Amino acid sequence: MSIQLGWQLCLTVETAVIYCSMTRPLSNHPVLAASASATSRDPLQFIMHILIDTALLLFLYISACSAATSDTILSGQALAVNDKLVSNNGRYALGFFETNSSKSSQGTTNWYLGMWFNTVPKFTSAWVANRDKPIKNITSSELTISQDGNLVILNRSTKSIIWSTQANIKRNSTTAMLLNNGNLILTDSSNSSEVLWQSFDHPTDTFFPEAKLGWDKLTGLNRRIVSWKNSINPATGVYRYELDHSGANQLFVGPLSSSAPYWYSGAWNGKYFELMPEMAENKIWRSKFVDTRHEKYYTYSLAQAKRITHHVIDVSGQVKVFVWNERSQYWQNVFAQPRSPCDVYSICGPYTICNDNAALNCDCMKGFTITSPKDWELGDRTGGCSRKTLLDCISNKNTTHTTDNFHSVPCVGLPQNAANVEAAKSANECAQFCLNNCSCTAYSFSNSGCSIWHNELLNIRQLECSGILGQLRLSAKDIQSLETLHLRLSAKDIQSLENNRKRIAIGVATGIGVCALGLFGLSILVIIWRNKRKSSGRILNDGCNGIIAFRYTDLLRATKKFTEKLGRGSFGSVFKGLINDSVSIAVKRLDGAYQGEKHFRAEVSSIGAVQHINLVKLVGFCCEGSRRLLVYEYMPNLSLDVHLFQNNSTVLSWTARYQIALGVARGLAYLHESCRDCIIHCDIKPENILLDASFLPKIADFGMAKLLGRGHSRVLTTVRGTAGYLAPEWITGVAITPKVDVYSYGMVLLEIISGRRNSCGPCTTDGDLDVYFPVHATHKLLEGDIESLLDQKLDGNVNLDEAELVCKVACWCIQDKEVARPTMGEVVQILEGLVDIRMPPIPRLLQAIGGSSHST
Repeated sequence: MSIQLGWQLCLTVETAVIYCSMTRPLSNHPVLAASASATSRDPLQFIMHILIDTALLLFLYISACSAATSDTILSGQALAVNDKLVSNNGRYALGFFETNSSKSSQGTTNWYLGMWFNTVPKFTSAWVANRDKPIKNITSSELTISQDGNLVILNRSTKSIIWSTQANIKRNSTTAMLLNNGNLILTDSSNSSEVLWQSFDHPTDTFFPEAKLGWDKLTGLNRRIVSWKNSINPATGVYRYELDHSGANQLFVGPLSSSAPYWYSGAWNGKYFELMPEMAENKIWRSKFVDTRHEKYYTYSLAQAKRITHHVIDVSGQVKVFVWNERSQYWQNVFAQPRSPCDVYSICGPYTICNDNAALNCDCMKGFTITSPKDWELGDRTGGCSRKTLLDCISNKNTTHTTDNFHSVPCVGLPQNAANVEAAKSANECAQFCLNNCSCTAYSFSNSGCSIWHNELLNIRQLECSGILGQLRLSAKDIQSLETLHLRLSAKDIQSLENNRKRIAIGVATGIGVCALGLFGLSILVIIWRNKRKSSGRILNDGCNGIIAFRYTDLLRATKKFTEKLGRGSFGSVFKGLINDSVSIAVKRLDGAYQGEKHFRAEVSSIGAVQHINLVKLVGFCCEGSRRLLVYEYMPNLSLDVHLFQNNSTVLSWTARYQIALGVARGLAYLHESCRDCIIHCDIKPENILLDASFLPKIADFGMAKLLGRGHSRVLTTVRGTAGYLAPEWITGVAITPKVDVYSYGMVLLEIISGRRNSCGPCTTDGDLDVYFPVHATHKLLEGDIESLLDQKLDGNVNLDEAELVCKVACWCIQDKEVARPTMGEVVQILEGLVDIRMPPIPRLLQAIGGSSHST
């Protein structure tokens, strides 16, 4: 009975149940008839017969329907186009599929038998049986077990076999099964442990967990993965990923048509391949290398069974590993080698230039056009580019006639396979030597001599001319090859390029003239404006660091009588202002400032001397009567809390958040360790972290607390800070040190990760118990579940390694005892990747206050 027939039986039984219960006379049914005859004698017995009969039919119905989603095909069964096998754990499915817009040249749809991730909403193929033999007539095709016991794709109309496992089978009684690890196996029906054929021995472009990448030393079977032809065509592509055949215990990636790899994994060191430290044992996978008398291979397994990974060699020629982000519903790339797309051999094809810094890495050289725009669009650019105009070159026995010339391409890594011409001693001789050979397509002349290239030019890489040695890590060989390539073009294409250059030159000259006139007019206006401008402030003496002393009337006018309020802090309200009709400022009107003018000016001078890229700059102040105001540079992107906690604000990317965390750490480290007097902020919170136009973080309100001398500390007279960010020292009354800022910084880090306030309410755990978020975050960190802590607005676009690092730092910063917390200088080193950090313990005080459903 086939799986297809199973569906028919399902419908048949369902119809029988309805038919028997609604239309068929009771006397015609043997069971119901007996029940009917007994109803006059015992109504209860009649009801029992009805229930038993109904249960029997329902059992047959459920059994028949469940066969349609089996993981097994038996002899005599078939899998049709709308059917599929599903592994017992539900992760993988096997069936027929058509790729997106996959059309043959005749316009018919191409179908394939393949495997995909059954629980992933976005269709992602993992294995294709007939990758080079697409099915044209899917309605008459099916997967079945043939008479010789092999698993085949059969065309029922023509009785022809499209694809077969081609196993050497002595008995024709076999069974096919899709295992939980994605391996499709063919076994002897009488002995399921005897595997006659398996898909793991014949992978396509995907390396499954528990599969093997390597070879069988006895049979010579080489298990390797080969890329698709393009993004919609699973046919055998250009690139391969396999175990090195030279005897070295390493993997390599290279062209399928060449024996020269362009990337190596490095040797296996017992734990991982030396150039693949990302694939060492971690929270995602565990790697293993095996070398015995019978086989040699590399394999890996998942550290967590629930994770779904896709290890693939992409059409780009890169080996990539993706992890399915269930929360955000997308494939997250966690590994790619080679890291640079331009390191892939001939990734752009002939007569192209590859640029790592461009949005589209591949571009045709001047005088060339894309050979196949359709393939180019589908990710297969190996066809490269073709000449717009053929070269004009005729060669006889002794003479060569040509009208061709050369176009210079500067700052490139020269193509491979150059031929050296020792007879050419100058650039002109080198060029002439190339012109005299009709097959010569380019030349280059440098201190190392004359080099020419014949036929196609491959692997040309564009590099930046300025700061090459400082910006790029190049080998000596690469630096030597950083030359000007002279590309041979037809006279027509050369003339076209010269005409374009002339048009560009005319445009540039015109633009420069217009700009010069504009600058001249602007200079006149600036001179007039400066002469008419009235001074809105006066500069203090040199001892006060050049800070402007504003008149109160000036600030009243600049802020339009303090109408545009930006916010309120611990020391007063902040208003937006405008001075000199163009410069935006932020004016803080201090509340409860009763210091005398001399003392206030001294403190302002001290604060003004503290300058750092991650600290808000103090522009000036006002001290008239009882009024005390501070004037700061204006931050157009307001404060961090606006972007983290308000739904109508710009969503900060993870990269921006990480840089904000690092910038704040640098600013605090400067206050604590680099100032003449150690400055403790005492009120680190998102509201006091301002963002400039480039979202560079700057700490505000520093220096408002008392200054402490280096080498000693004392208890401040009053508790300063904001609830939710206060270190335990504030409550217990012990001496206050810079570690109170470290504690507050840790709390801010957790809010940067989660996008929610720590104090906005408890979290509900799996056990439905409420837990204070910082305690909850520590538990999730220890469990390796960072993803559940991330801000949902990020949609999973997060570097998980960075997120884990930030979470570790945060949990160390909020430790109960200040000696257990790192200094801000140490935090900077950790976030910069200079120092490793181990897993932190759970803060006991927070756990006692906030509660926990976890055991430690």
